[in-house]
Amino acid sequence: MQKKSKIFVAGGTGLVGSAIVKNLIGKGYANIVANYHSRKPKNDLPVRWERLDLLDPLEVKAFFETEKPDYLFLAAAKVGGIVANNTYRAQFIYENLQIQNNIIHQSYLNGVKKLMFLGSTCIYPKECPQPMKEEYLLTGELEYTNEPYAIAKIAGIKMCESYNLQYGTNYISVMPTNLYGPNDNFDLEKSHVMPALIRKIHLGKALEQNDWKTIRKDLDKLPIEGIDGSATEETILAILQKYGVKKHPSNDSNNVQIEIWGSGKPMREFLWSEDMADACVFLMEKRDFKDTFPPETKEVRNTHINIGTGKDIAIKDLAHLIKEIIGYNGTFFFNTEKPDGTMKKVTDPSKLHTLGWKHKIELDEGIKKIYQWYLGR
Repeated sequence: MQKKSKIFVAGGTGLVGSAIVKNLIGKGYANIVANYHSRKPKNDLPVRWERLDLLDPLEVKAFFETEKPDYLFLAAAKVGGIVANNTYRAQFIYENLQIQNNIIHQSYLNGVKKLMFLGSTCIYPKECPQPMKEEYLLTGELEYTNEPYAIAKIAGIKMCESYNLQYGTNYISVMPTNLYGPNDNFDLEKSHVMPALIRKIHLGKALEQNDWKTIRKDLDKLPIEGIDGSATEETILAILQKYGVKKHPSNDSNNVQIEIWGSGKPMREFLWSEDMADACVFLMEKRDFKDTFPPETKEVRNTHINIGTGKDIAIKDLAHLIKEIIGYNGTFFFNTEKPDGTMKKVTDPSKLHTLGWKHKIELDEGIKKIYQWYLGR
């Protein structure tokens, strides 16, 4: 990529896309276009924001024919936690397939020089050998709760591979592990485990300190089911309890309990989103599709690249680490009537290491950074 090349970041306002935009700006790229769906971001970044519905094939077609981007990061997706994935199954498969089909095909028709498709490690089988290597794709049954999303992402990998093989395009697929960082989704109805734990523990600490100013400020910034900081204490306590932050009627300092779904035993890997973005930009700058498989390969498949740390932590231990960093004194209740999901998920990032990149931010440092971001947002 050249510093003046036109770069389109699809999904530039989300956790993934915003980190990529920030990384590109930091490296001196000066011709960045990013889309937003409903509300234009309020910032002074040197980015041209375009309102664009990526589900609409005619809008996407017109955008590509007008803009003619040179390079493209496909970071747009419908995402959510275990509840959202299992509840909105049709929306997750339809919207993700539609977004990637529109963008990848128009990239081909309009001569995009290089495209990066971002997926997720949920593409791997539920009972996948650990750590998860790229070669394990499609070797077993998927985790049921996020099967529609995973199938859409697998289709994206295969679409990129197929266009490369038939049309000679240069499309790379990367599969980041669980991400966290600036612009993460802290909506308790839809968030992933890391931001959900951070927000619930933050609210739990405020509740045990009877700090209603902090609680109301939090709800004003991000209401829960429409309930903001203007609600009565009784209403706020009820909605917090619904989402697992419960105050017991006692004067103990440990009078707050936070519910966490499952046993707390599942092992998960977490990657700082800005590390992920650095890996993506590195690969776009330094590597091509031909670098993702051995030159002697007869049947080209599994060309995607894991992006991760190769390190995991039990959800229970993660909760206690966040508790220590935030300063919460209450307790946890692990609700074993709720699903655990896959018991262990950790990537093998050897392929990425061989290609020349390794993560920098470790988990404890990352949690401190994202909590400070959350407080200052």
